[in-house]
Amino acid sequence: MTFSEQLITFMFLFCLPLLNASEAKRCSSSSCGYRNVDVRFPFWLFPKQSSTCGHTGFNLLCTDGHETALKLPDTEPFLVRDIYYDKQRIRLNDPNKCMARRLLSFDASGSPFSPLHFLNHTILICPNEDIKSSSHYKPIRCLGNSTSSFFAILFDFASSMPSSCQMVKTLLLPVSSPIAVDLNDQDLWLKWDSPSGRDCENNRSLRVFENNTSLGVKWFSSYKSGLHNFVLLIMKLICLSLMTLLIGITTCVVYVTFSSERLPTQIRRSLARHATLKPPRGRARSPIFGPYKKVMVEKNMKLPGRNDNTCSICLSEYERSEIVACLFRCEHCFHVECIDTWLQLRSSCPICRNSPQGIYYL
Repeated sequence: MTFSEQLITFMFLFCLPLLNASEAKRCSSSSCGYRNVDVRFPFWLFPKQSSTCGHTGFNLLCTDGHETALKLPDTEPFLVRDIYYDKQRIRLNDPNKCMARRLLSFDASGSPFSPLHFLNHTILICPNEDIKSSSHYKPIRCLGNSTSSFFAILFDFASSMPSSCQMVKTLLLPVSSPIAVDLNDQDLWLKWDSPSGRDCENNRSLRVFENNTSLGVKWFSSYKSGLHNFVLLIMKLICLSLMTLLIGITTCVVYVTFSSERLPTQIRRSLARHATLKPPRGRARSPIFGPYKKVMVEKNMKLPGRNDNTCSICLSEYERSEIVACLFRCEHCFHVECIDTWLQLRSSCPICRNSPQGIYYL
């Protein structure tokens, strides 16, 4: 492997990781419409944000009415009223205005959320004529019919209802407060524990992470992230400039090498062309004088100076007792025909590029 090939390989191995390095992911907040819920990490809004901007299970979506919705496993979407990022809580409502019905069958398993509180309730169905005189408990407005109403009563107070009421079931209902609440005005409050970003949320730092399926989130300040991106951009520009310069130098070297390899062939063609030319009639060809001395190749192929047994112009080996031309100044030797033709095209030694002494003329 040549030096240029080794250098190209080194630059490629050095710059490839930098060119492939990604900048810290900056995911700006988004929303479904004007004055709507502000969606940011760990939530991400489909399709306005990439899934890499949030965590698995925190995906939100926009309804046809440009409202923000949360889809939990095995349930219809809930409308998102508010997200409290510093407290890690989300407030949900039912798009059909009957949250009580949703609470009776609510199950948060399979999601990263859990209710704030649970209270043990008894669900009762009572005839309307028996509860008209009682205003202590309010029926669930979106349930029941013209003859009967449904009630959700704390388990300890179920016995205070009329005896004509029938118990449907007893269950733990998710509520927002540990005290009794009216389910007609109840929103669903959920919390999440991981990923935790309260410190960075309070400091308004930039949320940056590498893997949206892992709970090991890395947090960086906006200044550090911006500085990292700037340094990475400068390194990429330097690598691209060096690689462009190296490719240009390599191209020039290849071109010069290719041209020098073709030069002996051009010289041989020039010699053959001159050999076929006949001198003008009545006039003898003038001898060629040049700045070299003629030396006979000895039997041991010994030549003056540091010459070897090959002509550097035509790349052919000398023969024993052959007459060759050695330049006076540098003592580099060549075939006589080769150096004569060369000096017609160039004014320097083919090897050391020094100008030979004397004047070359026909």
